[in-house]
Amino acid sequence: MYWYDGKLCDSTTVQLDVTEPGLLYGATVFTTLRVYQQSIEHPRSIWLRHLRRLQEAVTAFDWPSPDWERLREEAQQLAAHHPVLRVTLFPDGRELITGRSIPAELTQRQQHGIAAWVADEPQFRRAIPGNKTGNYLPAWLALQQANKRNAQEAILTDAEGCWLESSTGNLWGWCEGQWWTPPLDVGILPGLVREEILDRAIDRNINIVQRSWPSSIVSKFKALAYTNCVVEIVPIRTVIRSSDDTSLSFDPTHPSLDVLRSLLEGDL
Repeated sequence: MYWYDGKLCDSTTVQLDVTEPGLLYGATVFTTLRVYQQSIEHPRSIWLRHLRRLQEAVTAFDWPSPDWERLREEAQQLAAHHPVLRVTLFPDGRELITGRSIPAELTQRQQHGIAAWVADEPQFRRAIPGNKTGNYLPAWLALQQANKRNAQEAILTDAEGCWLESSTGNLWGWCEGQWWTPPLDVGILPGLVREEILDRAIDRNINIVQRSWPSSIVSKFKALAYTNCVVEIVPIRTVIRSSDDTSLSFDPTHPSLDVLRSLLEGDL
């Protein structure tokens, strides 16, 4: 079941007009949240951050606001049945809220890490990176190419070859006794798990370096991971470089990953 424009629908399809901008141009904004204990109000669900993301995007694009209270109520109803929700907004204020399961292989990936492929061609660079829009084609294409190389994630780069983010999340690297993550001003999505970790690091006086990631920095990393709201923290054990098909190796069980996990989990 899903909610669409104020109606609860029992179907796996949704009917859209053939002139719908969301269909033709990817003109939507969305956020994907993981639901804890069947409630969007649970602190780990960080609903207020997700709500703020949607509100800021609607304001930035000068779109009419949906009924925010109705949106919350609809999301909570689905949260009782699904551990992951995607909330999508259309340019005229309509909402589409769908639910899905946690990825079946997530625990294994969290424990043993994944392989990633560096997608360093211009076609893989995301448009409007500061907002989570429905135009996800570049990142999706990068992920498909990664999958063809038996990698589970793609790493996007800028014109100088600096690593930016993964196709579905933010990047974290460990070296010189501290965690590093690319800054927002290099053109990455402001991930909500990223915000949670950075805010809690400040509260605990833990320094996290926010600096661009040229190859000279990447080569120093002992541990590497990516984050998003659904997978939380997933180590990256191997990175395949597209330029020469050589690879970099990282420790998916490095003790520093416990620091990152503790920052995300907080005192809850």
